[in-house]
Amino acid sequence: MAVWQHIVPRSLYGRAALILLAPIVIIQLVFSVEFIQRHYEDVTRQMTQGVAIDLEYLIAEIEAAETPQDALSRVGPVATALGVTLTLPAGDRAPVADLTQVLDLSGQTIIDTLHSQLPSLAAADVTDPGRVVRLLFDTRHGPVLAELSRRRMSATNPHQLLVLMVFTSILMAIIAYVFLRNQLRPITKLAQAAEDFGKGRTVSYRPRGAQEVRAAGRAFLDMRARIERQIEQRTLMLSGVSHDLRTPLTRLRLGLALLPEDAETRLLQNDVADMERMVEEFLAFVRGDAMESPELTDVVALVTDILARADSGAVLAGVTGGTALVALRPQAIARAVENLVSNALRYAAKVEVRLEFMDHSLRISVDDDGPGIPAAQRDEALRPFTRLDQSRDPNRGGGVGLGLSIAADIALSHGGALRLGTSERLGGLRVDLVIAQ
Repeated sequence: MAVWQHIVPRSLYGRAALILLAPIVIIQLVFSVEFIQRHYEDVTRQMTQGVAIDLEYLIAEIEAAETPQDALSRVGPVATALGVTLTLPAGDRAPVADLTQVLDLSGQTIIDTLHSQLPSLAAADVTDPGRVVRLLFDTRHGPVLAELSRRRMSATNPHQLLVLMVFTSILMAIIAYVFLRNQLRPITKLAQAAEDFGKGRTVSYRPRGAQEVRAAGRAFLDMRARIERQIEQRTLMLSGVSHDLRTPLTRLRLGLALLPEDAETRLLQNDVADMERMVEEFLAFVRGDAMESPELTDVVALVTDILARADSGAVLAGVTGGTALVALRPQAIARAVENLVSNALRYAAKVEVRLEFMDHSLRISVDDDGPGIPAAQRDEALRPFTRLDQSRDPNRGGGVGLGLSIAADIALSHGGALRLGTSERLGGLRVDLVIAQ
């Protein structure tokens, strides 16, 4: 099964072409075997049997003659009328054994039929390029060489028919592929539109093609419209929530600033600051990157600027691959990288960030030398509002369990994923932020 998975094409065009061409090739093979090996051989056998009757008569007349000269005089006119040239004695041109070419489609049939019909036939040669068959007979007057045209014993080789069949098959396959491509193109367009929407890009799409493909296209457009309406409604709601929550918090902070500063006031101010930070995290998680449009961004400069604002423990350890310009939402990616770096710096002394530009994706890796996250808890760590134990809580210190969730949501909105693992270089946690291009 695994072997077939490597042989069968993966693309829709490749599989459609295989479905189209495989029956044509099979039909050609079956037709060729049936026609050439059966019909063509049967025709050759029948024509050779007719020639064998003429040769049998000529040999019988030679055997009945008293002398070789008498034999030639008796059968000479008849042989000439039958298109047979007789030589007595045979001479040097006579074959000494049966000769036929390897790829000769009818030569062996001619030789076998002549041997079965003519017991006195000693050898037959059907290899002459001029299509002359040479036959050696043993008679009482000595060996006799009979030469005649092969056209009397076999039909014309079916090369022209085979060439015409192959040419017609190729032409019909091309025509069928053009029509098939017109049917497959709408499916490809639909897949591309869905892939772009999964990466956060809304491209123009109009349903085309067969009825089923049009129905799938209309269903996709309806789904995309519902999702966009939901995002728009969520954005409007966030605008109101942001204003309604920040205003009372601002009043509380101003009110506390007017009170005499003491330990209790400082505790209340810290509580208000924690509430503001939690509100910002809630809004960042719900907002995601819905209000930002993708644009070509210098990822190296973006990450370098983030690390410059972070602690000295985080460094850009390497950049591999192609161009640094990638179509993405820069503010969202910056937010995700900041969360990953800040989480790493909270539990590690050394943090390394690497960028790898691949053909169809970008990978931002963050390695640290901290305690890491156990493999059994990595899926749980990506869930929103989830806190791990104190050895590696990615949001410890007043967080609400949204740091990794926000980064994972941003990666998904870019057609990628967020993966947690173990750092081979530093021994701590390794986080790969993969973004599709």
